[in-house]
Amino acid sequence: MSQEANSLAQGTGRFTIEEGSKRGSSAQTPFEELLDSLKKLQDNVGQICELASEEKRLVAAFFESFLKLMQPIAGTIPISVKVLPEGMRDAEQAGVDPNGLLVVLHKSGSVELRDLREEKHRDLLITVMKDAMPKLNSLTTAYRRKIEERISFLSALTREFQRIAKAFSASDAK
Repeated sequence: MSQEANSLAQGTGRFTIEEGSKRGSSAQTPFEELLDSLKKLQDNVGQICELASEEKRLVAAFFESFLKLMQPIAGTIPISVKVLPEGMRDAEQAGVDPNGLLVVLHKSGSVELRDLREEKHRDLLITVMKDAMPKLNSLTTAYRRKIEERISFLSALTREFQRIAKAFSASDAK
């Protein structure tokens, strides 16, 4: 890797650049290498566009389902402030609502909203959802138990009312 490419890779910590001359085809002219590089660039840009479109579709479908799931269960899911990015580390509390809004209450008293549906917040969406999923599971389990308890109570109550109603019916027949 060239020194500039190496510096770029170290500086961003995200991307690396392949050096075209180390591919084993040293017989290519600089013009051919440039054309190959442009073809790869075109392929990458095409794939990026396809992937971005697929990601946008998935995020929309995710939040449509998330909204339907959350509405009966909880108004918000608390998010640990420890998982928030560096710029939000002074947060006291955070939570995500069913519409995909991350609500962050800072120690200064200010409130910050981040729409996790927006493309610029995709990495934050992943971070928040990794923290939220176990909590959502717990909320769902608690909600299921609550319904089971109501059913149990109503079943017993209904059986007793049915017995009482039967007794009235039997006395009416006499």
